[in-house]
Amino acid sequence: MTITIKPDGTARAIYTEALDLESLGSSTIARASHVEPNEEGQWFAQIVGGPILGPFAKRSQALAAEVTWLESNVL
Repeated sequence: MTITIKPDGTARAIYTEALDLESLGSSTIARASHVEPNEEGQWFAQIVGGPILGPFAKRSQALAAEVTWLESNVL
C-alpha cells in the first residue's frame, strides 16, 4: 500500500482493508475508477476523469492496471 502525505498533513491512498485507515484519523473515500466487463467478457478499468484501460481477459488484470495507473498518476 502506498500512502502519500502532503506538507499540510493530508494523506492519500488507494483503499484497501490491509490497513485500518480510520485509525489514522478522519477520512473521506471517493471512487477513482470503475472496473466493468463488456458484452464480450473483456474487462476495462475506467479512471474517473482519466483514461479507459484495457481490454483485459481477467478482472484481476484490470484491477492491477487500475492500481498501477492510480499509484503513478494520482498518488
